[in-house]
Amino acid sequence: MDLHLAPPTGVGPLHIGMTRQDANAALDSLRDLSAVSESDRPGQHIFRPSGLMVSIHCMRGVLQAVELARPMDTTDRVFFHDVDVFALPAREVVARVREHTTIEAHQDDPASFIAPDLLLSFWRAFEAADDPDDEQGYYFTTVLVARPGYYDTPAEAEERLSRNA
Repeated sequence: MDLHLAPPTGVGPLHIGMTRQDANAALDSLRDLSAVSESDRPGQHIFRPSGLMVSIHCMRGVLQAVELARPMDTTDRVFFHDVDVFALPAREVVARVREHTTIEAHQDDPASFIAPDLLLSFWRAFEAADDPDDEQGYYFTTVLVARPGYYDTPAEAEERLSRNA
């Protein structure tokens, strides 16, 4: 299955801002019924047979963010435009995402990157050298889609509101 990141709207059937009930149903629709994982937690996350994890984050009954974790094989792929975010080296993902939007290293974790205008966030455990055998640092481990401002502190949220007013 191919999933397409569409920040800040969502991923596949999961749309930021939908009700928790609708988000639960959309998450459930991504489950492979022929191979349900014992690790699945309805209303929280599912694991597809490829190892792809899809997790939803709701607050006050509304979907706030969707996070996906790197699958173990290529039967499930995750794209932003034409960029396969888990199959390509992290450095290449960043370079190719820059063709579409601003992306910057996270201020507290330079191995991770955020496209703040969309909110699209890429994470890996550490920044690795150019060794593909060092998967945790060579490839991104997770990607998160949310509305811009998802990571804002209360002061940053107030500033964002005043700029948009």
